[in-house]
Amino acid sequence: MWLPKISKEVYKLPKSVQKSIPVLAAHPNGIFEHMREYSMCCRFSDINYAVADEEKKKEMFFGYQDLINTFDTGCLTKITIMNRRVNAGQLKQELFIPEKGDRMDAYRREINALNFERATVGNNNIIQDKYITVSAQKRDVQEAKALFLRVENNLKGYLAELGSRCERISSYERLQVLHDFFRTGNESDFHLDLELMRKKGHDFKDYISPDGMEFQDSCFKIDDLYGRAICLREYPSYMQDTMISEMMDLPKQMILSLDLIAKSTGEAIRVVNAKLLAIETEIANSTKKAGQLGNWNASVPLRLERMRDEMREMLHDLQDRDQRLILAQVTIVHLAESLEELNSDTDTLMSIGRKHMCQFGVLRYQQEQGLNTALPYGLRFTETLRTLTTESVAVMVPFTTQEVWDRGGICYGTNQISKNLLIADRRQLMNGNGFILGVPGGGKSFFAKAEMVPVYLQTNDDILIIDPEREYSPLVRLLGGEVIHIAAGSKSHINAMDLSHDITGDDDPLAIKSEFLLSLAEQFMGTANIGPRQKSIIDRCTRKLLTRKKTVPTLKDLYDLLLSQPEDEAKDIALCLEIFVTGSLNTFAHHTNVDTNNRLICYDIKDLGAHMKGTGMLVVLDAIFSRVARNRAMGKRTWIYIDEVWLLFRYQYTSDYLSEFWRRMRKYGGLMTGITQNVQDILKSDNASTMLANSEFILMLNQAATDSQELAKLLNISDSQLSYITNAPQGHGLLRRSSALIPFDATFNTNTQLYKAMTTKIEEVAQLENQGDKNSQGKA
Repeated sequence: MWLPKISKEVYKLPKSVQKSIPVLAAHPNGIFEHMREYSMCCRFSDINYAVADEEKKKEMFFGYQDLINTFDTGCLTKITIMNRRVNAGQLKQELFIPEKGDRMDAYRREINALNFERATVGNNNIIQDKYITVSAQKRDVQEAKALFLRVENNLKGYLAELGSRCERISSYERLQVLHDFFRTGNESDFHLDLELMRKKGHDFKDYISPDGMEFQDSCFKIDDLYGRAICLREYPSYMQDTMISEMMDLPKQMILSLDLIAKSTGEAIRVVNAKLLAIETEIANSTKKAGQLGNWNASVPLRLERMRDEMREMLHDLQDRDQRLILAQVTIVHLAESLEELNSDTDTLMSIGRKHMCQFGVLRYQQEQGLNTALPYGLRFTETLRTLTTESVAVMVPFTTQEVWDRGGICYGTNQISKNLLIADRRQLMNGNGFILGVPGGGKSFFAKAEMVPVYLQTNDDILIIDPEREYSPLVRLLGGEVIHIAAGSKSHINAMDLSHDITGDDDPLAIKSEFLLSLAEQFMGTANIGPRQKSIIDRCTRKLLTRKKTVPTLKDLYDLLLSQPEDEAKDIALCLEIFVTGSLNTFAHHTNVDTNNRLICYDIKDLGAHMKGTGMLVVLDAIFSRVARNRAMGKRTWIYIDEVWLLFRYQYTSDYLSEFWRRMRKYGGLMTGITQNVQDILKSDNASTMLANSEFILMLNQAATDSQELAKLLNISDSQLSYITNAPQGHGLLRRSSALIPFDATFNTNTQLYKAMTTKIEEVAQLENQGDKNSQGKA
């Protein structure tokens, strides 16, 4: 018989809870030793199967089918999906911003309450983990180690092609998975030093076992929780690919295990031919017997004809369609707080199965065997195998939607599909730069503020904002930040000639300042009037000023130096510069006189006017770069937000400067965020398209039809995913984090002080101003 004898030791009633855990030893590299075999376990990430279009789904399906075809014939491969509930204490520990005893604690409590409500409403404090466990009978652990290394590389390669990350988990992590299952509610109590435990002669099972387990004919108890193991008994001839996801979408603690044992193609063909021959023989005998009885018109029995057709189709699949023969079984274990809830959940699961023409049954008097089969040990203790082809197995896809839960990250709302929290940390990305895109009124600035608040309250990072529309001042003032008002005639000045001495590495401070002044000159004179001669003159004068003067020069010094140059072009440059030096737009021609040491700074450039906004943004960017360079020297990160970033893409020099600035920020610890509504316009710029394509964090709110199509081409967004940014309500959209595309719901509680400082809706702003006036009159 070709079927390997997996985990078939004679069942003995365990005398303790430790004896019920079928693991003999936990070796390094995540290898478990069992009775006659070894196992290793890999965790893999989800992919966006549920929201992919049909063509992409087919591609994923065939890729998953290719993975199944590579499974070793001498191994048991177990795919496990685990739903685990995060208890309130653990959730608060991972999610809450710690209070610091300052006046900001009131706002920390508002954010914590909002995130806790997101996590608990609808029972979506469920986290889903996915594992592939491979077990094989080997002579010793060294032989198993060589096999598992090859299997691990194979899994990583094929899953990477699907867009899924796969990594082998250590023995410590495997034991933690078991501990969290057996000791639900005490997940944070797990502390285990395997090396110290070995020295003391302790049994690791003592650290993961529950206080008690009780197995009955149709259910079991683990401490105070009830559980039940059920299995898939009858498979339909055709199965939809949504059954697994529908079952695991239930907000319950569950484990679904898919056990797969692959058969070599040659042996599979021999087995199918033997079965087909047996059926043909039975048909011939049936026909012969009917003839002997004089019934010459007797037809082939329907049962035999159907079996023959099935065997012929299977033989065709094996020989002509590169299918393999797989023995498969599905086991589900679910937990509940009461027997009544358990029975109700069982009925729900079975009804989902019946909807898909599948028949599930309770494992009578095999509850312990079913539990140990479902858990990711890599073992099989029940006999419910069914012979399927690769294609039939691949229909039971374990993928639904991508999830993001970065430890120490920021809560960006909930996943619209799974309803799970969406926690991301841009600092963990290779490139933390990002964009916030959406139509006017879609909530772009509000979402930027919703990100700034937890960054400010949770980290020590600095936040710098370029605000062309005066939308951020109320929030900045509420948090104790600095608003720098830059306008013609304003008393606040930023010197355009300030030079940062904190720039290190391969970057030349003088070259960077010269590049900035070239971009500034393009704003003064226009692109067509800046040629090689003008560039050389500006570079020459910049270097003379910044190397010979002991005090920091200003644009007035540059103006005087240009006038003293012999070239006529220098005098033309000076003439164009005159209005920004001695004229009415001289706000950047003075020494800097504002405090730029606050952690939260908003550069308000609304009153600069249309002709000065581009120039203002450039000068502020240069000042920001100096701050980022200083922060880098201190090992500190800086978040930079540029609203209406499309202004900088209107001219080639400013576009080039921003593109270089964008790339340079990564190595300086800066995280750039561009905010704009004119997606189609900025995509006309090659620099903007490159910046968008290379940014690993892009938040898309409601988009115009033309914009969404352009984004779909650039970011490879499917039609199903586009539906989440078409006519989307406020606070809803699509988040691109690295390769993941996640539909989100970031609805914010309107009954908070933070919301009142963040909203830009004219009705709400007017209402708040009226309330403020009434309060002032009352006090007077």
